[in-house]
This record gives sequence, C-alpha cells and structure tokens, in this order.
Amino acid sequence: MRKLFQWLAAPEPMQLPQDEARVALAVLMVRLARSDGDYALAEIARIDRVLAAVFGLDAPGAAALRTEAEMLEREAPDTVRFTRAIKAAVRLEDRIGLVEALWSVALADGGRDAEEDRLMRLVVSLLGVTDPESGLARQRAARLLG
Repeated sequence: MRKLFQWLAAPEPMQLPQDEARVALAVLMVRLARSDGDYALAEIARIDRVLAAVFGLDAPGAAALRTEAEMLEREAPDTVRFTRAIKAAVRLEDRIGLVEALWSVALADGGRDAEEDRLMRLVVSLLGVTDPESGLARQRAARLLG
C-alpha cells in the first residue's frame, strides 16, 4: 500500500484506483474511531459491517481490510490528504453516503466525543458535504444503530 501514500503525497489530489480508494476510506474510519482514545469493540464491529456493505465483502474480507487499515493508519499522512484523495475519487452523492458510514462509526460506541465531532466536522467540510447534509446523514446513522 505504499502506492497509496505516494498518491496522497502528490501536490495535487490524484484519482485513486478503486482498491486504493477502498483502503483510504477504511483508514479514515479507523482514524475516526481512534480519535477519542478509545478504539471500542463496537466501533471495530461497525467498521467491519460498513466495509462489508459498501464493498460487498464477506466478514473475513472486511476484517482483513480493517486490519490493514489499522496498520496503515499509524503511519498515514494527515487527514486532509486522505480526505482530498477520497473527494477526488468519489462522486458527491456517494460522499454523502460515506459521511453516513463515518457517522455510524462515530456513534457505534453509544456516545459522541468532542474529538470525534471535531474530526467529523473537518472531514465533512473537506469532502464538500454541507452541514445540513451531514446532520441528515448523522440522523440516518443514528436510526440504523437504533
């Protein structure tokens, strides 16, 4: 996945190949889940479910992608570069769906943390998603978590 870091280090956002975009999204989810200092089992399980649903993976495939993302997240460049790369690779309508998926990870442990909220505000803005769209995505995610 060193290629992912090369694309992210480019001066201008580049179109990511599908596999690299998938890893970038997984890394962003892991980063969000870790942002409050408590990488909860509920968040890990939610990441696996989201990856399986979004990318059509079976449970072992989703867990393998998440495990790879956990390793990469530690050495990944800043969130801004990841988000720009995702924005360049994903249509607006799909980015709103990604925001909903990210909210489902942030809410999976049963609460909202100030650090997760801060990171979500940054990511939402960088993805070109509006605050009202993010609010609706958060509400949908909360309903799904029930």
